[in-house]
Amino acid sequence: MKFTIIVLDSVGVGALPDAASFGSPPGDGGSHTLNHTLARTGVQLPNLARLGLGRLPTVQGVPDAGDVTGAFGRMLEVSPGKDTSTGHWEFMGVQLTHPFQVFPDGFPPAVMDAFNAATGRGFLCNRPYSGTDVIRDFGPEHLRTGDPIVYTSADSVFQIAAHVDVVPVETLYEWCRAAREILQGEYAVARVIARPFRGSAPDFERAGELRHDYSLTPPPTVLTALRAAGRDVVGIGKIPDIYDHQGFSEEIHTDDNPDGIRKTLTRMRSDFDGLVFTNLVDFDAKYGHRRDPAGYGAALAAFDAALPDLMAAVPDDGALVIISDHGNDPTWHGSDHTREYGMLLAYRPGLGAVDLGERATFADVGATVAEALGAAWDGPGTSFWGQLQ
Repeated sequence: MKFTIIVLDSVGVGALPDAASFGSPPGDGGSHTLNHTLARTGVQLPNLARLGLGRLPTVQGVPDAGDVTGAFGRMLEVSPGKDTSTGHWEFMGVQLTHPFQVFPDGFPPAVMDAFNAATGRGFLCNRPYSGTDVIRDFGPEHLRTGDPIVYTSADSVFQIAAHVDVVPVETLYEWCRAAREILQGEYAVARVIARPFRGSAPDFERAGELRHDYSLTPPPTVLTALRAAGRDVVGIGKIPDIYDHQGFSEEIHTDDNPDGIRKTLTRMRSDFDGLVFTNLVDFDAKYGHRRDPAGYGAALAAFDAALPDLMAAVPDDGALVIISDHGNDPTWHGSDHTREYGMLLAYRPGLGAVDLGERATFADVGATVAEALGAAWDGPGTSFWGQLQ
């Protein structure tokens, strides 16, 4: 059986009930990535509307298609966070009881001294910063000294930026692996991220295709259960990084959303028996954090235009599920993620309109995959596979 999941990274569908307690004051209450992007841009999403997007509570700007041929709902995130790792881990059955560690004042001397010893250099910045602003502001000094730029955000991340002409990419990756070893226990962060950049001041730009994430190792997930059941698990984009490469039979790198869509289509059309799991990160990395509604809207329109081909690639006994892991409202204050409901849309050939309602946890996705593919899973989540028959 062919089961495909595509994560529209950060395409949240409205503030969660506890959103006001997340983020800097006044919090994330009132954020709505989808509504605010569509209101600002006027982008139309007719194919997502056919799957029932316009029927989600609070979603505006997506007219009801009338002839809906999909299942639709929204998901509560029970884990205390609004970051990539928290959302993705919960999708596959790991509900956190405590948030990942964050460092709003930068990393302490115990961490940075150990990092300096590992790199043989000093460091620049070491505080929360926008990823594009930090290379603008510290890039010239990095070119002069060769010291890596270390920064964090409201998420549980240790990010290392280095110019590709100053620090070879493999050296940057070695530094990230060293940081991953340091950032354990009381200093554990969800991800260490390599952020190569190129160009000249003041026009530095990220080399996004060279980004690499080093995640904490999650507890057993639905992905490892699928592999134990002998199923294929194909991770496309940054998906394998998020789960520390646990539970995958194949990993496929992508450069951007269009590349991710192309490679997902290619894999859907080829032989496999199990799960294709894709993350399309541009919504978040290129447009949400940069507070670029126009770019965000254009990326949504491009995915919507590709959706008919993705639906056509689903076999009669297969399924396509489209979800989101958090919000990143490009009209909101600051530059961080927003605490929002996850989108849930599903398609199978011949399926009519099915209201999946409000799911109690992101883990319902993993429970559904496990049931559909015959994997033993006794973790959290309630399958909606029966509603897709």
